[in-house]
Amino acid sequence: MWKTVIIILGIIVILIAVSVTIFSIRFKRKVKKEVIELFGKSGKETKDTVTENDLKRLPEPVQKYLRYTQVVGKEKAMTVRLRQNGFFRQKVGQKWAPLEAEQYYTTDPPAFIWFGRIMMASFLSVAARDMYFEGKGNMLIKVLSRLTVADAKGKDMDEASLMRFLNEMMWFPSAYLNEYIQWESIDAKSAKAIIHNGGVNASAVLYFNDLGELRNFKGERFCSITGKRESWSTPMSEYKEINGLRLPVKGEGVWNLQSGDFSYIRVEITDIVYNNPLTY
Repeated sequence: MWKTVIIILGIIVILIAVSVTIFSIRFKRKVKKEVIELFGKSGKETKDTVTENDLKRLPEPVQKYLRYTQVVGKEKAMTVRLRQNGFFRQKVGQKWAPLEAEQYYTTDPPAFIWFGRIMMASFLSVAARDMYFEGKGNMLIKVLSRLTVADAKGKDMDEASLMRFLNEMMWFPSAYLNEYIQWESIDAKSAKAIIHNGGVNASAVLYFNDLGELRNFKGERFCSITGKRESWSTPMSEYKEINGLRLPVKGEGVWNLQSGDFSYIRVEITDIVYNNPLTY
């Protein structure tokens, strides 16, 4: 009898594993199709390079940052793909869950698709796809790549996603030169950026150190935890040279709530590729 029970349980486990694998493949295929469409909407390829003359209209600390990244003389990024490792949690005190993700961008027009997998427990994974495409934001979250637990859309998501794009331009800094970014000088170590797209605006203040490194980014963004706009920041902790550019590779996302700061994600960039519009 016990042997029969064990066999049945084994079959159930195998069927669950096969089911999860099938739905994971389907979800990945869906994301891949979206990425192909994203790249297909990108502006025509350019061989233009960043020049010192391009930097003149920017606030001084932003100019200094672009020089520090070594982007001057490099080809402007029209498409970008990157990989991340890191950790994620949903609330204060919760154990950090491992995260692996890949992300794709176009800079003209501004758009991105982020696809990540979070291991919440040994046999419980969460697949998430965050997207900003044609001026619309959408966060799709599935447990075991099958059960939809979130499919967020609407004006708040549009603005939050545009804010995310503005933040992540630090990984392809030539995008700071695009006309949809308006800059306002503050002082020698900070500047305000305002991004306009599809009738939606987002803004933040960028903070730099003496070397010229971008070290923090602060703005207001819709927070699903409180259901309203909250202060949001992304401090960076480490720079490395990737493909000839000095870029921030380690950082975190922090909600600066009235109850205190809540760090919910920590990431490390492991790979970046420019102007090669293919999926990983």
